[in-house]
Amino acid sequence: MRKKIVVTGGTGRFGNHLKSIFTKHKLFFPTKNQFNILNFNSMLKYLQKTKPDIVIHLAGFSRPMELHEKDINKSINLNIIGTANVTMACSHKNIKLIYFSTNYVYPGTNGNYNEDDPLKPFNNYAWSKLGGECSVKLYKNSLILRVCMTEKPFIHKKAFANVKTSFMYHDEVAKILFKLLNKQGIINIGGRAQYIYNFAKKENKKVKKIYQNKKMKIKVPFDSTINIKKLQKIVKVKF
Repeated sequence: MRKKIVVTGGTGRFGNHLKSIFTKHKLFFPTKNQFNILNFNSMLKYLQKTKPDIVIHLAGFSRPMELHEKDINKSINLNIIGTANVTMACSHKNIKLIYFSTNYVYPGTNGNYNEDDPLKPFNNYAWSKLGGECSVKLYKNSLILRVCMTEKPFIHKKAFANVKTSFMYHDEVAKILFKLLNKQGIINIGGRAQYIYNFAKKENKKVKKIYQNKKMKIKVPFDSTINIKKLQKIVKVKF
């Protein structure tokens, strides 16, 4: 069945990939002025005009990661309050909400995390995304996606050879997304577990190997890999 879908944050990295995906659904990509997540009336006005079946919420504050430690107000406003506003707007109009969260809400120590595992966000960015999850979880007509994705090709000049993750490229996640529109609850999205360097060098032969250590100012979890059996069962594809 063809759906009308509003995508917040459609001018971002992942939003641009969605624009290039062929789909039977009708997608709307409002500007920040058209759909201001910090202005409840702005959102209601746009939803009343477009009358969507689904809102995919991508808008928020992600990079650079270190700014979440320096400017918590921006993290709170965009990732927690903004997401709560989107949730309330969807609830007000009885619209399905799909929220993009992160695998960083898991502790990042042992890996292979499934959707029911205890949460312990690694940094302020992850805490702000979990804050957004809390509001979305209150709304039954919703789906939370804990996503582990990155750009293609790998954009960084260096990659950790001692840090494991479950990266999947943006274009791969975009194709999977439309198979999940009718799902609810929480689903992990990512690829197979591997060291970041091994993942990166497949698409970027020039990437250099580095090792994370305690002296580094900016750190990432040593093992944030996620269990994707639930996703594989739904899309019937092994990654």
